[in-house]
Amino acid sequence: MLYHLLVPLSKYFIGFNLFRYITFRTAGAIFTALLISFLLGPGIIRRLKQRKVMERIREDGPSSHLTKEGTPTMGGIMILTSVLLSTLLWAQLKNEYTLLLILTTLWMGGIGLLDDYLKTKRGKSKGLVGRYKLAGQTAWGLGLGVILLLFPPHPGYATSTSLPFFKDVVINFGLFYIPFVAIVIVGTSNAINLTDGLDGLAIGLVGICALTMAVVTYVTGRVDFSRYLKIFYLPGCGELAIYCGAMVGASLGFLWFNAFPAQVFMGDTGALALGGALGTIAVLAKQEILLCILGGIFVAEAASVILQVVSFRTRGRRIFKMAPLHHHFELLGWKEPKVVVRLWIIGIILALLSLSTLKIR
Repeated sequence: MLYHLLVPLSKYFIGFNLFRYITFRTAGAIFTALLISFLLGPGIIRRLKQRKVMERIREDGPSSHLTKEGTPTMGGIMILTSVLLSTLLWAQLKNEYTLLLILTTLWMGGIGLLDDYLKTKRGKSKGLVGRYKLAGQTAWGLGLGVILLLFPPHPGYATSTSLPFFKDVVINFGLFYIPFVAIVIVGTSNAINLTDGLDGLAIGLVGICALTMAVVTYVTGRVDFSRYLKIFYLPGCGELAIYCGAMVGASLGFLWFNAFPAQVFMGDTGALALGGALGTIAVLAKQEILLCILGGIFVAEAASVILQVVSFRTRGRRIFKMAPLHHHFELLGWKEPKVVVRLWIIGIILALLSLSTLKIR
């Protein structure tokens, strides 16, 4: 919004030229989302408590988690409000990348909101039926794949993706690009949802990933940087850095309230929306494979659940003491804050490795 309002006025006041720069607007998006979180957070938490939108703790989970019973959930409303308002304020609203990302956030956030509502207000312990939730996620993933196939922002790369560590290597999925996009969106949203089991864990990792993707999308949208690094040049992709910046600010703001011991949980409202958004950013920037490296903790968390289920059903034995993976570490005797901080450290290492792939080719 500010871009469209103030840039035309730069001929009268040169200072408004600042709003042309993605770096300036990304910094503004970070600060704005952080400020909105701080301003709205206490009120949202208070209202969730008044409406008794409380987390129900699984009895089969770690016993130490039983003290979390009654903590307000659906705090993803705070995150999404901060991200969307900040993005609307600082991004180019005519940019197709930005519009697709906003639509993804609203769609996936809507599914998560319905799931949380059914859990907390309708007494359905499992929330939205799993197959319906999966159908909603898949529908948007397939829809996004169709949109990008029929109306690609850059036809030369319509059904292609890049491969980290290799220059001039392109994977072209052809018609299989549509289900590939759906797998990325569904997989990322569910992986973050599974990771959201310890205070501050998921939101901290999301912030790390968002900051990394802000760098990746910025250089992808710059002809000089992309040519030097020998990566895809996608004009307009740099605008995604502003949404990523909003995610960073919102993550920091939410972490203020979600750090151990948490005052509020994000619930599926936040987890599904943030996961869908990260997956969409990777798809639009043609960095789907890189996301597997960057989000290695999310991949490990999801894989631990799959392996646990398969092993128990086929062999009658469990691989982990409990899945997802963070519960396994808890049952090994690690305190919750230690698990969180150590996984954050691994997340930072994976972020640095991901950034290194831009140059090591």
